[in-house]
Amino acid sequence: MLKYDIVIIGGGPAGLAAAIEAKKNGIDSILVIERDRELGGILQQCIHNGFGLHIFKEELTGPEYAEKFIEELENIGIEYKLDTMVLDVTDDKIVNAINTKDGVLTIKSKAVIFAMGCRERTRGAINIAGSRPSGVYNAGMAQRLINMEGVMVGKKVMILGSGDIGLIMARRLTLEGAEVIGVLSRDNFAAGLMRNVVQCLEDYNIPLMLRQTISKINGKDRVESVVVVNLDENKKPISGSETVYECDTLLLSVGLIPENELSRNAGIKIDRATKGPIVNESMETNVNGIFACGNVVHVHDLVDYVTEESRRAGKSAAGFVKGELNNNESFIETKPSKGINYIVPHKIRVENLEKSLELFMRVRGVYKNSKLVVKLNDKIIKELKKRHMTPSEMEKIVINKSLLSEQKDAVLTVEVVKEA
Repeated sequence: MLKYDIVIIGGGPAGLAAAIEAKKNGIDSILVIERDRELGGILQQCIHNGFGLHIFKEELTGPEYAEKFIEELENIGIEYKLDTMVLDVTDDKIVNAINTKDGVLTIKSKAVIFAMGCRERTRGAINIAGSRPSGVYNAGMAQRLINMEGVMVGKKVMILGSGDIGLIMARRLTLEGAEVIGVLSRDNFAAGLMRNVVQCLEDYNIPLMLRQTISKINGKDRVESVVVVNLDENKKPISGSETVYECDTLLLSVGLIPENELSRNAGIKIDRATKGPIVNESMETNVNGIFACGNVVHVHDLVDYVTEESRRAGKSAAGFVKGELNNNESFIETKPSKGINYIVPHKIRVENLEKSLELFMRVRGVYKNSKLVVKLNDKIIKELKKRHMTPSEMEKIVINKSLLSEQKDAVLTVEVVKEA
């Protein structure tokens, strides 16, 4: 049996940042396990720029952002295993993994950090009628094929879903010479960042088709056309509004799901809203000594936020191993209120905060000229005015520790209030 102080599952941006931060906080025995052939995770196929504006104050591509962390990881001597699949993690922090070089691995650790990221929702999850021809891809798979494998996926493309990957692929396909008919959104707004709507669609005259979806895929061997239908305010198809668009390729960008099979098997409680683990201020789950960070907890807009959150998880895991993390059972519980879909973290032990608490959340709808109101036991402790809020962009609120230090077993809520 191998033994490490900290085992990190996932070698993407979350796992890399957590490992480096744990090392900087005095832990030398660290192992990063990555199932792919290289470190960096999804960043390796994201060859567009826009990464690192917060962390490095410069605009980088995905591989450039990842390389900075990979180089630092190797320079400070953190051990990692590639092409290694984790099969199971027990609640007493034993990791069972397998690869072609070592065979079956049993690893005992003092702390585990889950950084598995997320996966794409598939066609089967959204129940589109029609046959099963070739030419239907998840947007992330199409991105990998084009950017890493050098394979062009199609010539005339329709994109269902307006998430960031779908928007970015609309631009990428156009630059490669394909015709992108449009990007469909079931809502009356795009699911991705506004900067991607502007830079990837408007700059290339690609239509954003709101309140529309695909009701059927036509084609035997290859996609020949799709049937697009308008939706009412309840997102129900409007009869008689069907339009047929000829195309040879359909890309699906219909949401991301945190990769939490290992979490459930370890007995970790999952938040219904985020589909990720319930965590506290230290990014620790309900299982003592198992931490989680990045997109496995909740889907982030920016990799910079993933890095910040993962550094906190790495530092906390190091503190746990050294016995410095306060395990006080008295905590503040966070609860989303009017207009808020979820809040992370879910529990706060004030003793473990340094100077402030960072809350991350998403709103339920589109709000203009509103404010976020934070209450502790019904007492307002902070208000934040916002000109525009949408579910596609994560909101962040920083609260000074002093506002929380006098409270025990309290409830902290956040709600959206319309400005008068």
